Amino acid sequence: MAHPLFRDPVHDGAADPTVIWNRNAREWWMFYTNRRADAPPVNDASWVHGTDIGIASSVDGGATWLYRGTAEGLDIEPGRHTYWAPEIVDDGTDYHMFVSVVRGVPSRWEGHARVIRHYTSRDLFAWSYRSTLSLSSDRVIDACVLRLPTGGYRMWYKDEADQQHTYAADSDDLARWTVRGPAVECSEHEGPNVFELGGSYWMLVDEWHGLRVLRSQDLETWEPHGLVLDRPGQGTDDAAYGLHADVVTSELGAYVFYFTHPGRSGEGAVQHSGYHDRRTSIQVARLRVSGDTLVCDRDEALEAPVLPLGGPAR
Repeated sequence: MAHPLFRDPVHDGAADPTVIWNRNAREWWMFYTNRRADAPPVNDASWVHGTDIGIASSVDGGATWLYRGTAEGLDIEPGRHTYWAPEIVDDGTDYHMFVSVVRGVPSRWEGHARVIRHYTSRDLFAWSYRSTLSLSSDRVIDACVLRLPTGGYRMWYKDEADQQHTYAADSDDLARWTVRGPAVECSEHEGPNVFELGGSYWMLVDEWHGLRVLRSQDLETWEPHGLVLDRPGQGTDDAAYGLHADVVTSELGAYVFYFTHPGRSGEGAVQHSGYHDRRTSIQVARLRVSGDTLVCDRDEALEAPVLPLGGPAR
Protein backbone atom coordinates (compact mmCIF):
# COMPACT_ATOMS: atom_id res chain seq x y z
CA MET A 1 0.00 0.00 0.00
CA ALA A 2 1.23 3.46 -0.90
CA HIS A 3 2.20 6.23 1.52
CA PRO A 4 0.25 8.42 1.35
CA LEU A 5 -2.84 6.52 0.29
CA PHE A 6 -4.49 9.56 -1.33
CA ARG A 7 -4.01 13.29 -1.89
CA ASP A 8 -6.71 15.55 -3.28
CA PRO A 9 -5.52 16.60 -6.78
CA VAL A 10 -7.44 19.91 -6.80
CA HIS A 11 -6.82 21.61 -3.43
CA ASP A 12 -4.48 19.07 -1.74
CA GLY A 13 -6.51 19.22 1.46
CA ALA A 14 -8.27 15.84 1.84
CA ALA A 15 -9.37 15.44 5.48
CA ASP A 16 -11.97 13.66 7.65
CA PRO A 17 -12.37 10.57 5.41
CA THR A 18 -15.29 8.17 5.46
CA VAL A 19 -15.41 5.02 3.32
CA ILE A 20 -18.58 3.40 1.93
CA TRP A 21 -19.37 0.59 -0.54
CA ASN A 22 -21.12 1.81 -3.71
CA ARG A 23 -23.63 -0.96 -4.47
CA ASN A 24 -24.34 0.13 -8.03
CA ALA A 25 -20.77 0.80 -9.17
CA ARG A 26 -19.41 -2.07 -7.05
CA GLU A 27 -16.55 0.10 -5.88
CA TRP A 28 -15.42 1.51 -2.57
CA TRP A 29 -15.93 5.27 -2.37
CA MET A 30 -14.20 7.69 -0.04
CA PHE A 31 -15.86 10.96 0.93
CA TYR A 32 -13.83 13.68 2.62
CA THR A 33 -13.64 17.34 3.59
CA ASN A 34 -12.01 19.04 0.61
CA ARG A 35 -9.95 21.64 2.50
CA ARG A 36 -8.62 24.49 0.39
CA ALA A 37 -4.92 24.11 1.20
CA ASP A 38 -4.04 26.12 -1.93
CA ALA A 39 -6.07 29.18 -0.89
CA PRO A 40 -4.29 32.58 -0.77
CA PRO A 41 -1.83 32.84 2.17
CA VAL A 42 -4.11 34.94 4.37
CA ASN A 43 -3.33 34.36 8.04
CA ASP A 44 -6.86 33.43 9.10
CA ALA A 45 -9.19 30.41 9.04
CA SER A 46 -10.93 31.13 5.72
CA TRP A 47 -9.03 28.28 4.01
CA VAL A 48 -10.83 25.65 6.12
CA HIS A 49 -14.20 27.11 5.09
CA GLY A 50 -15.86 27.24 1.69
CA THR A 51 -15.08 23.53 1.36
CA ASP A 52 -16.85 20.92 -0.77
CA ILE A 53 -17.15 17.22 0.00
CA GLY A 54 -14.65 15.41 -2.22
CA ILE A 55 -15.13 11.90 -3.62
CA ALA A 56 -12.59 9.26 -4.64
CA SER A 57 -13.23 5.67 -5.73
CA SER A 58 -11.29 2.40 -5.59
CA VAL A 59 -11.81 -0.71 -7.73
CA ASP A 60 -8.91 -2.68 -6.20
CA GLY A 61 -9.86 -2.98 -2.56
CA GLY A 62 -8.43 0.33 -1.42
CA ALA A 63 -4.97 0.05 -2.98
CA THR A 64 -5.45 3.00 -5.34
CA TRP A 65 -7.97 5.83 -5.45
CA LEU A 66 -9.34 7.88 -8.34
CA TYR A 67 -10.61 11.42 -7.73
CA ARG A 68 -14.23 11.67 -8.94
CA GLY A 69 -15.23 15.26 -8.10
CA THR A 70 -17.47 16.62 -5.36
CA ALA A 71 -20.87 15.72 -3.92
CA GLU A 72 -23.72 17.52 -5.71
CA GLY A 73 -26.90 19.03 -4.31
CA LEU A 74 -25.74 20.06 -0.83
CA ASP A 75 -26.52 23.78 -1.18
CA ILE A 76 -30.00 24.81 -0.03
CA GLU A 77 -29.44 28.57 -0.40
CA PRO A 78 -27.44 30.71 -2.84
CA GLY A 79 -23.77 31.40 -2.30
CA ARG A 80 -20.64 29.56 -1.24
CA HIS A 81 -20.85 27.52 1.95
CA THR A 82 -18.81 25.17 4.11
CA TYR A 83 -19.21 21.37 4.32
CA TRP A 84 -17.18 19.22 6.71
CA ALA A 85 -16.82 15.67 7.96
CA PRO A 86 -19.34 13.58 5.99
CA GLU A 87 -20.85 10.44 7.51
CA ILE A 88 -22.72 8.07 5.18
CA VAL A 89 -25.10 5.25 6.11
CA ASP A 90 -26.53 2.71 3.65
CA ASP A 91 -30.01 1.49 4.61
CA GLY A 92 -30.10 -0.93 1.65
CA THR A 93 -32.19 1.39 -0.54
CA ASP A 94 -30.94 4.92 0.04
CA TYR A 95 -27.65 6.37 1.20
CA HIS A 96 -27.93 8.89 4.05
CA MET A 97 -25.34 11.62 4.50
CA PHE A 98 -24.95 13.53 7.75
CA VAL A 99 -22.62 16.46 7.12
CA SER A 100 -21.48 19.45 9.17
CA VAL A 101 -22.44 22.79 7.60
CA VAL A 102 -21.31 26.37 8.21
CA ARG A 103 -22.98 29.23 6.36
CA GLY A 104 -20.67 31.10 4.00
CA VAL A 105 -16.87 31.30 4.26
CA PRO A 106 -16.00 32.75 7.69
CA SER A 107 -12.49 34.07 8.35
CA ARG A 108 -12.53 32.88 11.99
CA TRP A 109 -13.13 29.50 13.62
CA GLU A 110 -15.40 30.90 16.32
CA GLY A 111 -18.52 33.04 16.39
CA HIS A 112 -20.87 31.29 13.96
CA ALA A 113 -23.32 28.39 14.02
CA ARG A 114 -22.40 24.89 12.89
CA VAL A 115 -25.18 22.41 12.19
CA ILE A 116 -25.55 18.84 10.95
CA ARG A 117 -27.75 18.33 7.88
CA HIS A 118 -29.32 15.13 6.58
CA TYR A 119 -29.31 14.32 2.83
CA THR A 120 -30.22 11.19 0.86
CA SER A 121 -29.02 9.77 -2.46
CA ARG A 122 -29.53 6.73 -4.66
CA ASP A 123 -26.14 6.95 -6.45
CA LEU A 124 -23.78 8.68 -3.95
CA PHE A 125 -23.24 11.58 -6.41
CA ALA A 126 -26.48 13.60 -6.38
CA TRP A 127 -27.88 14.41 -2.94
CA SER A 128 -31.28 15.70 -1.80
CA TYR A 129 -31.73 17.77 1.35
CA ARG A 130 -33.98 16.24 4.02
CA SER A 131 -33.54 18.26 7.21
CA THR A 132 -31.28 20.19 9.55
CA LEU A 133 -31.04 18.19 12.75
CA SER A 134 -32.22 19.68 16.03
CA LEU A 135 -29.52 18.57 18.45
CA SER A 136 -28.02 19.78 21.73
CA SER A 137 -26.76 23.17 20.47
CA ASP A 138 -26.02 25.17 17.31
CA ARG A 139 -22.33 24.29 17.55
CA VAL A 140 -22.42 20.63 16.47
CA ILE A 141 -20.15 18.84 13.97
CA ASP A 142 -18.64 15.43 13.12
CA ALA A 143 -21.52 12.96 13.03
CA CYS A 144 -20.91 9.20 13.33
CA VAL A 145 -23.88 6.80 12.97
CA LEU A 146 -24.13 3.12 13.93
CA ARG A 147 -27.02 0.69 13.57
CA LEU A 148 -27.93 -0.55 17.06
CA PRO A 149 -28.12 -4.29 17.76
CA THR A 150 -31.61 -3.79 19.22
CA GLY A 151 -32.84 -1.80 16.21
CA GLY A 152 -32.66 1.85 15.23
CA TYR A 153 -29.55 3.99 15.09
CA ARG A 154 -27.30 6.00 17.37
CA MET A 155 -25.42 9.13 16.35
CA TRP A 156 -22.37 10.47 18.14
CA TYR A 157 -21.21 14.00 17.43
CA LYS A 158 -19.06 16.80 18.82
CA ASP A 159 -20.84 19.57 20.74
CA GLU A 160 -18.48 22.54 20.80
CA ALA A 161 -20.82 24.39 23.15
CA ASP A 162 -20.16 21.84 25.92
CA GLN A 163 -16.37 21.76 26.27
CA GLN A 164 -15.91 19.95 22.93
CA HIS A 165 -17.34 16.69 24.26
CA THR A 166 -19.07 13.88 22.37
CA TYR A 167 -22.87 13.72 22.61
CA ALA A 168 -25.26 10.97 21.50
CA ALA A 169 -28.69 10.95 19.86
CA ASP A 170 -30.99 8.08 18.83
CA SER A 171 -33.32 7.54 15.88
CA ASP A 172 -35.63 4.81 14.64
CA ASP A 173 -35.60 5.98 11.02
CA LEU A 174 -32.50 8.19 10.44
CA ALA A 175 -34.85 11.18 10.13
CA ARG A 176 -36.06 12.07 13.65
CA TRP A 177 -33.42 12.21 16.38
CA THR A 178 -33.70 12.34 20.18
CA VAL A 179 -30.69 13.71 22.05
CA ARG A 180 -29.48 11.43 24.83
CA GLY A 181 -26.88 13.81 26.25
CA PRO A 182 -23.12 13.62 26.82
CA ALA A 183 -21.48 10.30 25.94
CA VAL A 184 -17.73 10.97 26.35
CA GLU A 185 -16.42 13.71 28.64
CA CYS A 186 -12.87 12.52 29.39
CA SER A 187 -11.19 15.23 27.30
CA GLU A 188 -11.68 17.90 24.67
CA HIS A 189 -11.84 16.16 21.31
CA GLU A 190 -13.66 15.77 18.00
CA GLY A 191 -14.38 13.30 15.22
CA PRO A 192 -15.92 10.32 17.09
CA ASN A 193 -15.92 7.05 15.16
CA VAL A 194 -17.61 3.91 16.55
CA PHE A 195 -17.24 0.31 15.38
CA GLU A 196 -17.37 -3.29 16.64
CA LEU A 197 -14.27 -5.47 16.79
CA GLY A 198 -13.30 -8.57 18.78
CA GLY A 199 -16.47 -8.71 20.85
CA SER A 200 -16.37 -5.08 22.02
CA TYR A 201 -17.46 -1.70 20.77
CA TRP A 202 -14.73 0.86 20.22
CA MET A 203 -14.68 4.60 19.74
CA LEU A 204 -11.80 6.66 18.40
CA VAL A 205 -11.81 10.40 19.07
CA ASP A 206 -9.31 12.96 17.81
CA GLU A 207 -7.50 14.75 20.65
CA TRP A 208 -5.13 16.53 18.21
CA HIS A 209 -2.15 14.58 19.57
CA GLY A 210 -3.28 11.14 18.43
CA LEU A 211 -6.57 9.24 18.57
CA ARG A 212 -7.99 8.34 21.99
CA VAL A 213 -9.23 4.74 22.22
CA LEU A 214 -12.43 4.12 24.20
CA ARG A 215 -14.05 0.75 24.83
CA SER A 216 -17.65 -0.23 25.63
CA GLN A 217 -19.64 -3.40 26.02
CA ASP A 218 -23.06 -1.75 25.78
CA LEU A 219 -22.62 1.49 23.77
CA GLU A 220 -23.56 3.37 26.94
CA THR A 221 -20.44 3.55 29.10
CA TRP A 222 -17.09 4.34 27.48
CA GLU A 223 -13.74 3.75 29.16
CA PRO A 224 -10.52 5.31 27.79
CA HIS A 225 -7.70 2.91 26.90
CA GLY A 226 -4.74 4.87 25.60
CA LEU A 227 -3.90 6.38 22.22
CA VAL A 228 -3.12 5.25 18.69
CA LEU A 229 -1.46 7.20 15.86
CA ASP A 230 0.18 9.43 18.44
CA ARG A 231 3.75 8.60 17.36
CA PRO A 232 5.31 9.49 14.00
CA GLY A 233 5.35 6.95 11.21
CA GLN A 234 8.17 6.37 8.73
CA GLY A 235 6.12 6.50 5.53
CA THR A 236 5.90 9.49 3.23
CA ASP A 237 3.65 12.20 4.73
CA ASP A 238 3.07 10.02 7.83
CA ALA A 239 5.42 11.59 10.40
CA ALA A 240 2.63 13.62 12.02
CA TYR A 241 -0.30 12.85 14.31
CA GLY A 242 -3.14 10.79 12.88
CA LEU A 243 -6.27 12.94 12.73
CA HIS A 244 -10.08 12.47 12.40
CA ALA A 245 -10.44 8.87 11.23
CA ASP A 246 -12.88 6.29 9.89
CA VAL A 247 -12.60 2.55 10.56
CA VAL A 248 -13.80 -0.18 8.19
CA THR A 249 -14.04 -3.71 9.59
CA SER A 250 -14.48 -6.80 7.43
CA GLU A 251 -13.22 -10.36 7.07
CA LEU A 252 -9.92 -8.77 5.97
CA GLY A 253 -9.45 -7.05 9.34
CA ALA A 254 -9.95 -3.57 10.76
CA TYR A 255 -8.40 -0.66 8.89
CA VAL A 256 -8.28 2.94 10.03
CA PHE A 257 -8.36 5.66 7.38
CA TYR A 258 -6.98 8.90 8.79
CA PHE A 259 -5.37 12.12 7.63
CA THR A 260 -2.15 13.93 8.49
CA HIS A 261 -0.76 17.44 8.19
CA PRO A 262 2.72 16.49 6.89
CA GLY A 263 4.06 20.04 7.10
CA ARG A 264 3.27 20.53 10.77
CA SER A 265 5.37 19.67 13.77
CA GLY A 266 4.49 19.85 17.44
CA GLU A 267 1.27 19.35 19.34
CA GLY A 268 -1.53 21.70 18.44
CA ALA A 269 0.31 23.38 15.56
CA VAL A 270 -2.44 25.33 13.81
CA GLN A 271 -0.66 28.01 11.82
CA HIS A 272 -2.56 29.27 8.79
CA SER A 273 0.20 31.02 6.90
CA GLY A 274 0.51 28.96 3.76
CA TYR A 275 0.24 25.82 1.70
CA HIS A 276 3.05 23.83 3.38
CA ASP A 277 1.33 24.05 6.76
CA ARG A 278 -2.16 23.41 5.38
CA ARG A 279 -1.81 20.47 3.00
CA THR A 280 -3.06 17.05 4.08
CA SER A 281 -2.73 13.39 3.12
CA ILE A 282 -4.98 10.36 3.67
CA GLN A 283 -3.29 7.27 5.14
CA VAL A 284 -4.42 3.78 6.14
CA ALA A 285 -3.22 1.38 8.85
CA ARG A 286 -4.38 -1.85 10.48
CA LEU A 287 -6.00 -1.93 13.93
CA ARG A 288 -5.78 -4.96 16.21
CA VAL A 289 -7.21 -5.79 19.62
CA SER A 290 -4.55 -6.32 22.28
CA GLY A 291 -5.87 -7.06 25.76
CA ASP A 292 -8.30 -4.30 26.68
CA THR A 293 -7.21 -1.81 24.03
CA LEU A 294 -6.38 -1.34 20.35
CA VAL A 295 -2.92 -1.22 18.83
CA CYS A 296 -1.85 0.20 15.49
CA ASP A 297 1.52 -0.13 13.78
CA ARG A 298 1.33 2.56 11.13
CA ASP A 299 4.61 1.32 9.62
CA GLU A 300 3.30 -2.21 8.99
CA ALA A 301 3.59 -3.07 5.30
CA LEU A 302 0.03 -3.71 4.11
CA GLU A 303 -0.93 -5.84 1.13
CA ALA A 304 -4.00 -5.06 -0.95
CA PRO A 305 -6.84 -5.53 -0.74
CA VAL A 306 -7.64 -3.95 2.63
CA LEU A 307 -11.31 -3.68 1.63
CA PRO A 308 -13.27 -6.69 0.31
CA LEU A 309 -13.36 -6.66 -3.50
CA GLY A 310 -16.99 -7.78 -3.46
CA GLY A 311 -18.10 -5.30 -0.83
CA PRO A 312 -19.13 -5.82 2.80
CA ALA A 313 -20.74 -9.04 3.94
CA ARG A 314 -24.51 -8.74 4.40
